[in-house]
Amino acid sequence: MTSSTRIQETRAQLLKLSHEIGTESRNLAILGEGNTSAKIDDETFWVKASGSTLRDLGENDVVQCRSATMLDLMNQSEASDDEIEGALIGCRVDSNAKKPSVETIFHADLLQLQGVNFLGHAHPIAVNAILCSEMALTFARNRLFPDEIVCCGEASALVEYVDPGLKLGQAIRAEVARFQGENGTIPRVILLKNHGVITLGATPQAVLAAMLMTTKAAQITIGARAFGAPKYLTPSEVRRISGRKDEHYRQKMLGLK
Repeated sequence: MTSSTRIQETRAQLLKLSHEIGTESRNLAILGEGNTSAKIDDETFWVKASGSTLRDLGENDVVQCRSATMLDLMNQSEASDDEIEGALIGCRVDSNAKKPSVETIFHADLLQLQGVNFLGHAHPIAVNAILCSEMALTFARNRLFPDEIVCCGEASALVEYVDPGLKLGQAIRAEVARFQGENGTIPRVILLKNHGVITLGATPQAVLAAMLMTTKAAQITIGARAFGAPKYLTPSEVRRISGRKDEHYRQKMLGLK
């Protein structure tokens, strides 16, 4: 496959993923909410342009960006709004392309993680109902049913509310490192308090599955509270599902790996 073909195929996959996440009936992203990205190679990636909508994202609404520019920004302790704006404009491969989303910063960083080729970020109504409450940490650390474990992993990372942009990117980086140190793996789901959800994976299918299953888990959590309180699976039950060979096979067949 030529470089040009790979670039175009990756963009096509990203557009399809974006349309899936942006489907109005799913209540994951309204108007210009949310963003998506896809790794092209070690040096560049596609990301949604600022102000565009996921449901009808077109070829001109995704921007090819240089990873190095964003990663250099991530390593700065401080940066003004003007400096961030300059980096976003400067990271574009095509100087005539639209401006990438301000959240391009964390996309660039997360796409450096081993095995991560696609990212989805959305603001699901049901999940945000929990992330804007005192139940956020409980929701992140526990699992309710087997398919949640299969699609979302044994637990989710949780990031305190941080102003979107550079500070959020740095907060996500710190939490992913903490999560990886504690769990021995990168998270498939990153929950942002009072903000939304990031799902990441090797394939678009893995990103979408984690997003939809996190939303389903939130809906079940809210429903279960109407009958008293959610009854979570025990740690041993979670580990059992996570380690089952038949579940690993199902992940492969669903395109999650």
